[in-house]
Order: sequence, then C-alpha cells, then structure tokens
Amino acid sequence: MNKPDTRPQNPCFSSGPTAKRPGWRASNLSTSSLGRSHRAKGAKARLQAVIDQSREVLGIPDDYLVGIVPASDTGAFEMAMWTMLGERGVDVLVWESFGAGWLTDAVKQLKLTDLREFQAPYGELPDLAQVDSDRDILFTWNGTTSGVRVPNADWIAADRGGLTFCDATSALFAMELDWPKCDVVTWSWQKALGGEAGHGMLALSPRAVARLESYTPAWPLPKIFRLTKGGKLNREIFAASTINTPSMLAVEDHLDALDWALSIGALPALIRRSETNLKAITDWVETTEGFDFLATDAATRSSTSICLKITDERFAAQPDDVQQGLIKKLVALLEEEGVAYDIGSYRDAPPGLRIWGGGTVETSDIEALMPWISWGYAQVRAS
Repeated sequence: MNKPDTRPQNPCFSSGPTAKRPGWRASNLSTSSLGRSHRAKGAKARLQAVIDQSREVLGIPDDYLVGIVPASDTGAFEMAMWTMLGERGVDVLVWESFGAGWLTDAVKQLKLTDLREFQAPYGELPDLAQVDSDRDILFTWNGTTSGVRVPNADWIAADRGGLTFCDATSALFAMELDWPKCDVVTWSWQKALGGEAGHGMLALSPRAVARLESYTPAWPLPKIFRLTKGGKLNREIFAASTINTPSMLAVEDHLDALDWALSIGALPALIRRSETNLKAITDWVETTEGFDFLATDAATRSSTSICLKITDERFAAQPDDVQQGLIKKLVALLEEEGVAYDIGSYRDAPPGLRIWGGGTVETSDIEALMPWISWGYAQVRAS
C-alpha cells in the first residue's frame, strides 16, 4: 500500500487533553489576571466568566448552580459522591473503566451496602430498564474509554425519588444533555473544548442542593470535598470563590475556548462538528476491511471518544498481549510520521484505536487520518 499524500494539519487526536480549538494561539490569551490573587476582583470576574459562558454555551437551566472545583472531572464526581451518597440505595451503571472506578469507590471507599450494579462489556450498554429511579443513579453519559453513549435519558423517571449523578466529561460540548433528568453533572476543561487539565466543573439541580442541605454523610469529608457550611450550601463556591487556588492561565485558556464556541454558534454548532467527524469515520469503516466500531449498536456510538477495533482474522487470532503489541507499533508508527498522536485504546479497554472527534477537531483532519491508519496497519502486519 502506498503512503498517503495528505496529512492532517493537526495530528492531535488524544481523548484528553484534547485538541485545541482551530486557530488557537497562546498569544491570544489575556494575561491581565496572571500573578494576581484569584480572590482579586478582576481575577474573580474571569472565574465567573467561565461559569457564565459555560452556562450559555451548554444551555444549563437557570435554577442549576454551576461551580469550579479541584481535580478535574474526577474531583467533581468524587465530591458529589462523598457529599450526597448514602441517603438511600444506589444503582451504578458500568460499561467502561471510569464507571467501574465510581463503582469501586462506592463499594470499597464509601462502603455502601444498599448498592446494585449493572454492568456490560466494552462496546455495549447495560439494560437501562432495570434501573430504579427512586434510588440514586451513577452513570457516564458517554463512555470515554469504550466509545459507547446513552442514546437519551428516557430511562430516567421525571418524577424520580433519587438523584442522578452524571459524569458528562466527554459528552458535554458535543452531545445534547437532558438536563432535567440530571441532578448532578460533572465535567472538565481538557475534554471536549481542549482546555488545560486540573480543573473540574460541577452543576447541581435544586434537588441536589436540597439533598446537601438535608443529609449529612456518615464519613468525614476532606476540605476540598466540602460543599456545605453549618448545614447550608456554601453558595460562594458557585459564585467564583473556588475551594482551592486555580491556575489563572488555565482559566484564560478555557475562556478562549468558550469564546470560540460562542462565536461559531454554541452547542448546536459543536454538536454538528462532532457528528460530522463521526460520519467521516463511519464512512471509512464501511468501505475499509479489517476495522469496525467497538460500539455494537450504531445508536450508541460516541461522536467524541470514537473507539475502533481490528477485525482482521489474523489479528483477532492472536493473544491479547500480541494484539496490544501490534497496536503499540501502529500507534508509534503514526506518531513517527507526525499524522496522529495518542490514538491507542485506553489501557483497560480491548486492544484497538481511540480517535477524538469532538468539535475542536476539523473533519478534514479526520478524513486525512483514516488512510494513514490503513497504511500503518499494512506496514505493521507485514513486519
């Protein structure tokens, strides 16, 4: 097979941190808040701008509170778990590694006893109809490591008694979230908009706020997890007074991404860009032998963390360690050629490829990449 002639203009296809927005330049970032206290008036206004613009881009309901919290999406989701779980039984949905992590923490760290788990292998969803909406529900909207997303939130009752905890870090800014069905929503800056890592976002419905103010967990809470003072919600956290010191440079970088998102048409435009990227890969899979989506159902295929498996019989016949070795060779070859960085599957996922298709990725770069994957696999297979 001949080496392709066209190369992606931007070879960054990592699923986190993801590609910067088209046209990004460090020189575009404001530096007025650098070297200042994050409590200073100007710096605090920039933090508030992150909250306000996130709400505007995503269409977050007015009665939801939005705050910036430590430690990325992981910190935000752990904060929600540690402060609100234990009031009633919990259903945990698991179909990839991050959902499995929430289950592990619920069982081994919080030691919840009234807990049910619903699991599915990579590429599939568990039976959502088994979930009891009178219990608390933990789930990922989009499985970052499996490329499988929920098709909708119809399986969550509108008149539910429990709270829904939604890890949406690789879904927001690329998929339509059913906000009224989600009481706790978490995400991070380095996923769908290509921001810098280390900062999380937490959105709470009025029902989640009511839980915080009516229930005290049995376990001690670290300082960075505390959302209440004297039994009442600490609303300063949701008014740009962060629990710990944020990076103001990361704040400026995220504001740049949010400004760009608003300039192109906000969430509808971002969704269109991501879905177009998925279509480009779908078209390639349908015309290329030896590759398929890890997601078994087209209706649940992610448009952001797009996971592929190799179906070539000679590859499939090899043991897992050999398959992993071949994938590493393929990924290394594409990186050496400067056409794709960081597209190997997640370490706990089946051997394969994972290509970020969020709105900051240009479809032309996706289209240029796919022939290189065919070429690269042919080289690895022949070696």
